[in-house]
Amino acid sequence: MAIAPFRSPVLRATTFLLLAAAALPMAACSTSRGRTDIPYVARDVGTLYSAAKKRLDQGRYKEAAQLFDEVERQHPYSVWARRAQVMSAFSYYLDHDYTKAIENAQRFLAVHPGNRDAAYAYYLVALSYYEQISDVTRDQKITQQALDALGELMRRYPNTRYAADARLKIDLVRDHLAGKEMEIGRFYESRGQWLAATLRFRKVVDDYQTTTHAPEALMRLTETYLALGVHDEAQKAAAVLGVNYRGSDWYERAYKLVQEHPKSDAPPSPLVPGQKIAPGSSAIPAQDAGRQAPGSASPNS
Repeated sequence: MAIAPFRSPVLRATTFLLLAAAALPMAACSTSRGRTDIPYVARDVGTLYSAAKKRLDQGRYKEAAQLFDEVERQHPYSVWARRAQVMSAFSYYLDHDYTKAIENAQRFLAVHPGNRDAAYAYYLVALSYYEQISDVTRDQKITQQALDALGELMRRYPNTRYAADARLKIDLVRDHLAGKEMEIGRFYESRGQWLAATLRFRKVVDDYQTTTHAPEALMRLTETYLALGVHDEAQKAAAVLGVNYRGSDWYERAYKLVQEHPKSDAPPSPLVPGQKIAPGSSAIPAQDAGRQAPGSASPNS
């Protein structure tokens, strides 16, 4: 199950318009007549390409992709083959066969890295990963691949029309990855595994500080640092939260925790990593520690 922002009708419409706008010129080439760059066998190639374009227009995406593949297979040295490769990837994308869409687009880029449609091919690769992003309770390998692909598109073609859409999607993907770290951190915190939880929350603050999860991560760090007896670090996390998110509920909770648990002159007892704090000995009240974290199974790390 994917989270709502990734399936927003507005985002999907914008993405489709970008894809279709670039695909139309390539597809329209099938109706051109008297072109000097078409080899002698272009009649046969043109007939095959036209049949693929017709299936695409009819919404028969799988058949269209297979016919575009056939153009490349039968006439690999034709000018039509390059167009067919990209159109095949586009057709597979529309058919939700993202694996084949990625394969065809990457194969096109490997053979024609400087082609004028290279930016579009990179965009197709990124979108094909993006569409497969799953709920934060599942493994996020595909999410990282989507982020990497979107980043590569931005680096190579920062001034294209695809870059603006890529920037928006990168922000959503980063927020999603931060959400995964928070989900794992809350899981560890609910079981009293303070050090493991701290590492996850720290990663959100360090690597995803601009996401919507940063305020909660700072509050959770305040909790786990207090549980570990590292009062100075807890105060620092609460202070950063106050500077950046003073009006938030997360800051109010962090401030209250620090006030309720002042620094002790006695050094804290050392904790073995992963050790649970015994009932009654935690620096955090039971009603505040490790809230949320539904389910009993450990999340994917």
